[in-house]
Amino acid sequence: MKHKRKKNHHTTKETHLPAITLTGTLDVTRSGVGYVIVENKVKDILIRQENLHTALHGDTVKVKIVKENYRTGKSEGKITEVIARKQVEFIGRLQRSANFAFCIPNSDKPMPDIFIPLENIHEAQNGERVVVRLIKWEKGDKKPIGKVVSILSAEDENDIAMKEILAEAGFPLSFPDEVMKETNLLPEKISVAEINKRKDYRNVLTFTIDPVDAKDFDDAISIKAIKNDLYEIGVHIADVSHFVTPSTKLDEEGYKRATSVYLPDRVNPMLPEKISNDLCSLKPNEDRLTFSAVFEMNTKGVIKNYWLGKTIIHSDKRFTYEDVQQTIETNNGLYKTEILLLNNIAQQLRASRFKKGAINFSSQEVRFQLDEKGKPIGIVVKQSKESHQLIEEFMLLANRTVAEHVSKIAAKNPIPFPYRVHDQPDEEKLQHFAALALKYGYKLNTSSPEKIAESFNAMLEAAKGKPEQQILEQLGIRTMAKAVYTTNNIGHYGLAFKYYCHFTSPIRRYPDILVHRTLQSLLQEKPVIDKKMEEKCRHCSENEKAAMDCERSGNKYKQVEFLKDHVGEIFEGVISGVAAFGLFVETIEHKCEGLVSYVSLTEFDDFRLVESDYCLVGKNSNKVFRMGDKILIKVIAANVEKKQLDFEWIINKEEEQFIKKIKGKKKLKKKK
Repeated sequence: MKHKRKKNHHTTKETHLPAITLTGTLDVTRSGVGYVIVENKVKDILIRQENLHTALHGDTVKVKIVKENYRTGKSEGKITEVIARKQVEFIGRLQRSANFAFCIPNSDKPMPDIFIPLENIHEAQNGERVVVRLIKWEKGDKKPIGKVVSILSAEDENDIAMKEILAEAGFPLSFPDEVMKETNLLPEKISVAEINKRKDYRNVLTFTIDPVDAKDFDDAISIKAIKNDLYEIGVHIADVSHFVTPSTKLDEEGYKRATSVYLPDRVNPMLPEKISNDLCSLKPNEDRLTFSAVFEMNTKGVIKNYWLGKTIIHSDKRFTYEDVQQTIETNNGLYKTEILLLNNIAQQLRASRFKKGAINFSSQEVRFQLDEKGKPIGIVVKQSKESHQLIEEFMLLANRTVAEHVSKIAAKNPIPFPYRVHDQPDEEKLQHFAALALKYGYKLNTSSPEKIAESFNAMLEAAKGKPEQQILEQLGIRTMAKAVYTTNNIGHYGLAFKYYCHFTSPIRRYPDILVHRTLQSLLQEKPVIDKKMEEKCRHCSENEKAAMDCERSGNKYKQVEFLKDHVGEIFEGVISGVAAFGLFVETIEHKCEGLVSYVSLTEFDDFRLVESDYCLVGKNSNKVFRMGDKILIKVIAANVEKKQLDFEWIINKEEEQFIKKIKGKKKLKKKK
């Protein structure tokens, strides 16, 4: 009997299992089989195709365990409920008949065709590429039911590619009708009653500083002299939470998206344009509602006092970063006294941050110059300058101050709050990186978090302009944890802040709206306890990552599209990655990354990967390809569909001689 029980324990049947239901994310493989990934469960739950029911790839689902092998830890289940859809809009081709139509989704994941009733096809013709929104899929329905929301132009491949990037990541391409209805009902005129509730800053000098192509201005700065060496500086943020209120369709849609997505040729906004580009955009010469952090501070950046609350402003001028940079460099321009004073304070705040242990990674931004059809005709690499740092430092100050203010109150009465946190570096990754840095002559002090930051900054400063700068910066960033939203405040290591949150961009980030709501409830002494705050933080962190993946994918598409016209040309590049299958090389001029395959390198020598040194080493030649090395490459292929660039290494004369020598030896061996 004992032996029999033991056997049953290992081969548990469905009938003997208690009803265990778990929640997780569905990952559908190309074969059509699915796996539900459940947090804190080591092995994913297998879902056979017949047990997927109405669930699609990426959906958050409830799964019932039907088989479990306690010895291997493997389990099998069936989906009982779709809690949330990852993707509700799909791009595909319309197949139309006399009485109905279907959309065949363009997806590398297996999924059913979407049934479209004729009243929902919106003049789309048979064979056209369309965007379809899934509107219903009940348990008894064989197919999901959808409606056409837009027809795609067959010749605009770029537009289709960008929309596919967004749709596959779960970002809707349009706003539902009920969201637009709510948005259109929002009042454009500010009432006297609303003005009377707020501090009035309309007569204080105020301006915005943004990129030249920006349309949503969500932050402004005001400045007023109080007395000798004491100034009132206001950081004014668009009061989005005034318009986007809880339990509305507009709020639900904003939360679902959680962030705007910035692609090279477009913005997929978190909120409808009437809000982002009009009602909440701090345009010049317009009264606008704001939520502000106002500081009394001296020219050394020492804060004597601060105030947080709702305000109304009237921006006097819209500056671009280039305008302000010119004023800083030439000591000339409109409001030069105020701009130079603000810049001086910003640089003091910046120096203080680094002194306290903030890590100074230099950042480069790639911008594409596009023609009227969105085709890239040039690539510009932008560096962070003092005009950018001016805005950055005052935004950091406002974010930190709001988080500190809430934390003081929460210390007495705990309240869920979406902190922006950044953990200390991973110890194992850090040890590997320290060993690599030592090979370049840089010693990292890993004895404490403060010493790590201090020696990191010293290393980055000393490596500036040297061949190893790129490898140290790239790999240094990889040792760092990812910043996330959470109610559990562990501080922000990279910024060296004990308290930090996102308060300054509510037009494009949902966590900022949550911060505004919580802060306002505390200022009114009517704290709102959101029991789902941690869940909301997790969702916002996940969507932030998805948006960043979209942005990378969009940039890659444009890079490939750009270099497609340069196939056969030779460029100087820097090795940006090494793998057993070849070298990743980034062109210096355009920052376009492609692969030099291992197969093409074998014409020169047999290379092996040395992981600890991030390099490939030739067996016969001892030729070394190391991350950060400069090499010449030829563009040999550019596949826009796969977003893939293929490069070929251009061999110099000495290396050519080596190849001839090796080939000569091989011929001698054959003769013998």
